[in-house]
Amino acid sequence: MSSSDIFFGELLGTAVLILLGGGVVAAVVLKKSKAFGAGWVAITLGWGLAVLSGAYVSAQLSGAHLNPAVTLGIAIDTGEWGDVGTYLAGQMLGAMLGAVLVWLAYYGHFQAHLADREIVGGSDTPGPPAVDDPRRAEERPVADGRGPGPVLGVFSTAPEIRNAVQNLTTEILGTAVLVLLILGIGLNEGLALSGTGTLMVALVVVGIGLSLGGPTGYAINPARDLGPRIVHALLPLPNKGGSDWSYAWVPVVGPLIGGALAGGIHNALF
Repeated sequence: MSSSDIFFGELLGTAVLILLGGGVVAAVVLKKSKAFGAGWVAITLGWGLAVLSGAYVSAQLSGAHLNPAVTLGIAIDTGEWGDVGTYLAGQMLGAMLGAVLVWLAYYGHFQAHLADREIVGGSDTPGPPAVDDPRRAEERPVADGRGPGPVLGVFSTAPEIRNAVQNLTTEILGTAVLVLLILGIGLNEGLALSGTGTLMVALVVVGIGLSLGGPTGYAINPARDLGPRIVHALLPLPNKGGSDWSYAWVPVVGPLIGGALAGGIHNALF
């Protein structure tokens, strides 16, 4: 694979991942959406299918890492570091592009949602929007420019209970499971060649969401969280509130630690 293949493959695949993943969250949490209130199971299934779609789109070009934690784990496992920077650049730009596309797809819904009287005049109770019950998100404030705003959950993750150690641990565990599975599939050429391995990765993302997604919203991907969070900060959304930068390090550092641990474990055992 050439550097240009890797870059554009990761950019395209990650953009599709975020478009469909962020799109399902927007569909569930934004008022006037036909899927409003569909709940956590819809979100986890949507993210699993987003991973499947992004991976199939980019597999032939870049191998479909779509995740800096995956790239790091593979590099630690194989010792091949030459293209890591190219992978990361494509993933970050792709994640940002995908977030912009979500905004365009739901432009009118963002405007209507953030103009709602319940959003503009909400209570002063701090905390992240709860995507499993979108009505709770409307009880949260527009925010003071620092904490999570009322639509930040469409773009990035936020914990239900803010405990840095627990939140970091949750992200480490979820990402380690994901990367260990991906590395394990790589040992089976039949699964990789048939495309069944990609389907298995998508299903395990659904499983991680259902089992470990409750505490933090399971970023398990630094680009998936940081890129759209930057876009949230830049977009001209009315009453959007803050981008919660005080928490932003957790869904970056946690997945990177998890990916590194998985790469080291896999290298030591196999």
